Amino acid sequence: MHHHQSPEMKACIAECLACFQECLSTAMQHCLETGGEHTDPKHFRLISACAEICRTAAHFMLIGSEHHKHVCRECAEICTECAADCERIGDMQSCVDTCRRCAESCRKMAA
Repeated sequence: MHHHQSPEMKACIAECLACFQECLSTAMQHCLETGGEHTDPKHFRLISACAEICRTAAHFMLIGSEHHKHVCRECAEICTECAADCERIGDMQSCVDTCRRCAESCRKMAA
């Protein structure tokens, strides 16, 4: 393992990967199968964007890019928006909680 990664960064990478997995599986399984508001284009794009920015943030930290702070800041913003939208629609508490944990972790990394 890379020794330059702080425990905080390792935790953030784990949160980002967990959020990537949660958002992608929620979108592809829960949202597509549930339909209605769950497949509203605005929501579906947001949850898909959230999965992708989380994967990207984890990648930037894993490769040791100096740009990870900017990506983490954006990730925190998108995760916060995704959590709020999933909460508004309802029946996606796991996604809401995972996005909030990731946003919090990414905010610390961006600081």
